[in-house]
Amino acid sequence: MLSAQDRAIVKSTVPLLESGGEALITHFYRMMLSEYPQVRPLFNQAHQASGDQPRALANGVLMYARHIDQLDQLGDLVAKIINKHVALQILPEHYPIVGACLLRAISEVLGSEIATPEVMSAWGAAYGQLADILIGAEAAIYDEKAQAPGGWRGARPFTLVKRVEESAEITSFYFAPVDNGPILAAAPGQYIGMTLVLDGEEVRRNYSLSALSDAGQYRISVKREAGGRVSNYLHDQLQVGATIDLFPPAGEFTLAASDKPLVLISGGVGITPTLPMLEAALATERPVHFIHCARNGGVHAFRDWVDGLAAKHPQLKRFYCYAEDDGVSPAGDTVGLLSQEQLAAWLPAQRDLDAYFLGPKGFMAAIKRHLKALGVPEKQSRYEFFGPAATLE
Repeated sequence: MLSAQDRAIVKSTVPLLESGGEALITHFYRMMLSEYPQVRPLFNQAHQASGDQPRALANGVLMYARHIDQLDQLGDLVAKIINKHVALQILPEHYPIVGACLLRAISEVLGSEIATPEVMSAWGAAYGQLADILIGAEAAIYDEKAQAPGGWRGARPFTLVKRVEESAEITSFYFAPVDNGPILAAAPGQYIGMTLVLDGEEVRRNYSLSALSDAGQYRISVKREAGGRVSNYLHDQLQVGATIDLFPPAGEFTLAASDKPLVLISGGVGITPTLPMLEAALATERPVHFIHCARNGGVHAFRDWVDGLAAKHPQLKRFYCYAEDDGVSPAGDTVGLLSQEQLAAWLPAQRDLDAYFLGPKGFMAAIKRHLKALGVPEKQSRYEFFGPAATLE
């Protein structure tokens, strides 16, 4: 049980976390991944190398410490963490490892003068509280998914039944269950987890579902990343007929029911979760403005598909913006970065709308600023990171 004294001590460490939290978390990761190989599959090594994962965890720890006595103030951060954990199949036995390494990192980085027995005891209690919250919430989701029609728990084997090159960088992969049974319906915007063994080492990844799952299959559309271990394996080696283990769909960034105009804004491979959102929205009468930004026409995936939908659905308006003039794309496309002025021209006249946007962090930060300046209510402007959770501030 976290006492009032424990809460006060944890909150008193916030300035230390603000100034040195990233160094502490970097030390934590280095120690844990070297000493506990069983948890390595749960962490993307590319995000470790770039520093994205340490920064994201440092931010999460800082937010938790700030709001230790008012956890409801964390907003949707806890839901995001829980869904990421479920997609990767984080289990109760993983939490003691993380806790032991976190406490050891606090002790070793801050030193005995700061990391006193009282501080260590308070942080031990605080971590225990957080672990209990997450374990309980994750257990409920695991149970719910296992009991739902077409649902399952843990890994389930699927066969790659089709692959389609969508652009110079993005390929779609279609998976059907080996047992030919029904599959869990995924909400538009969710992602799915997979586990692979590459060079004798297990790795796990999450990929957004790029189509509705009502055809009894799951589709992901993956961008080939330079140096990306899993994305390059999928592009170069995973062939039709191969079997792969998938975890049930997860994610809280989903299309909410509404009759307001819908605006879907994406950059690059951020287009993937907007596609099932678009499919679902077109089954209703709400107007949809679909805005996609790409480097050039050669890397723009799904353009023909979206254009085909626009020809069938008068409620759909689509707009494209290319950073480069490749000399091939239609003359009517906008060239350059998406400006506030251009976005204003493409948005519905009614600013009481629902906006969902995804893409690189810099792109999303700009879109967030533009939408706010253009009068779109902040609570109706939603985004999600593909990698570790972070902020756009």
